[in-house]
Amino acid sequence: MPAWLAFSLLALLCWGIVGLTQKLTVNRISPDGAIIWCTLGSWLLLPWFYSRAQFSKAAGLYILAGLAAGFTARLGEWFIFASMKSGAKASVAVPLTATYPCLTLLLAITFLAERLTAVQWTGIALAITASALMSYEP
Repeated sequence: MPAWLAFSLLALLCWGIVGLTQKLTVNRISPDGAIIWCTLGSWLLLPWFYSRAQFSKAAGLYILAGLAAGFTARLGEWFIFASMKSGAKASVAVPLTATYPCLTLLLAITFLAERLTAVQWTGIALAITASALMSYEP
């Protein structure tokens, strides 16, 4: 198994668990409290990440990009907490927000001049359709 596939499957496993733990968290505490505890939980990994980091290769622009990624990730996480606290089912909200790669692809087209194949456009259409079907409640 290629290393990238193993890492991708481990990410899938972790994010699957996250969807459940997010809902369990906001069942008892506010989105604000949940984001604090989740952020502190991620800080537990800082020593391991710090030991592997290569800071000499980091240019200022990329440090800012990393900070922006962290900021928007935590803000998005707060929004999903607020969504679930406001009554969303985890089985609906989590899959809906999991279609974020479609937005990433559209942003990559706009800002990075990337081009998508017909198969990739079909994937976007199917993901959006699947999201709509999963979030439908009679």
